[in-house]
Amino acid sequence: QVQLVESGGGLMQPGGSLRLSCATSGMSASFSNYIMRWFRQAPGRERELVASIITTADTTDYADDVKGRFIITRDRARKTSALQMTSLKVEDTGTYYCNAVHSTIRGLDFWGQGTQVTVSS
Repeated sequence: QVQLVESGGGLMQPGGSLRLSCATSGMSASFSNYIMRWFRQAPGRERELVASIITTADTTDYADDVKGRFIITRDRARKTSALQMTSLKVEDTGTYYCNAVHSTIRGLDFWGQGTQVTVSS
């Protein structure tokens, strides 16, 4: 059974930094073949893609409003992903979800339970 567990959320003042982590377990396919993504859902809004890191090339992509502030990484040995968030803004507030989707095998799409990030003064 595949599990994704996020950690690292919390309350931070504007301008501060947080590092979110996503620990994975139970993947039958190679971790390197999964696209790792972080989504954010603010109250009353739809879940939106914040950042992704793609397979063996580790190509990254970001939503426009986090470019230059957030960095997504993956650690193949530990089978984890992280989202380093800097220069946090109030509008970054929301529940952050880790997602792992296989790059070629349909149906291998897994989610964590989410971790809350609140940016407030």
